[in-house]
Amino acid sequence: MRSAAGLLLRYSALLGQQAATTPAAVQATQAVACAGSRRWFATNSHDIFNTHRHEAHNNWDTEFDFTDANYEKAAEIISRYPTNYKASAVIPLLDLAQQQNDGWLSLAAMNRVAKVLDMPEIRVYEVATFYTMFNRSKMGKYHVMVCGTTPCMLQGAKGIYKALKEHLGIDYGQTTPDGMFTLGEMECMGACVNAPMIAVADYTKGVEGFSYNYYEDLTPADTLAIIDTLKKGGKPKVGSQHRSKAEPAGAVVGDKWVPSKPAPEQMTLMGEPPGPYCRNLDEEPAQQAAAPK
Repeated sequence: MRSAAGLLLRYSALLGQQAATTPAAVQATQAVACAGSRRWFATNSHDIFNTHRHEAHNNWDTEFDFTDANYEKAAEIISRYPTNYKASAVIPLLDLAQQQNDGWLSLAAMNRVAKVLDMPEIRVYEVATFYTMFNRSKMGKYHVMVCGTTPCMLQGAKGIYKALKEHLGIDYGQTTPDGMFTLGEMECMGACVNAPMIAVADYTKGVEGFSYNYYEDLTPADTLAIIDTLKKGGKPKVGSQHRSKAEPAGAVVGDKWVPSKPAPEQMTLMGEPPGPYCRNLDEEPAQQAAAPK
């Protein structure tokens, strides 16, 4: 479906021509507005536009093919669906291609998925541009995503973002000069009880070693320690940094972890609850019967 992609490219060129005739002051205002809105637009994808632009490493002439091992994985994925619904495997196959391709989907990678699934290429492009989990530009080895939804924002996500921005020297949608980290913001990751948190996609070891881990109950200092550990090739503690799971052990207040008061010893869910208790409902009928009428 090169014709369909060609139409998109020509449309993109028309937009460029239109921009060329726009006064410089207006262009500058639009750029500032776009950058400002993008900075706080919650998405883990660092692709700002949904249009493809040819680059030296990403054009019609670049190549991509699955490895033999990944062709086996692809076959297993496709086998989960009815033979007349092979296209149902497009999302897991795009994910497989992204993991093999260092965390991003080139034009060739999307075209390969289309060929494997006997799909029109444009249908694959539609999926890849719709879901923000798919990155269509080069990524760092680690994709660091800060949760920007309400519970995390209330618990200090802006402080996490500020610490990462200053420590890495990049903003949302950017990659460090050494190609190690890409910083992004994304919507709720479902760990609200342990807010604030980040997720890190690790593309350093290909498909076999790919990981996507949550780091929760974070202070700015915790976050930077995680980043430094990853940079050294270490393995930071996954999950909450201050409690076992999600038990009521404390919370992040400001930029510090504040533990809650210790629970009574031997307290369990099977023991006697400490109260306050409901009134004795069995006594009410007798009291009502004895009351003067």
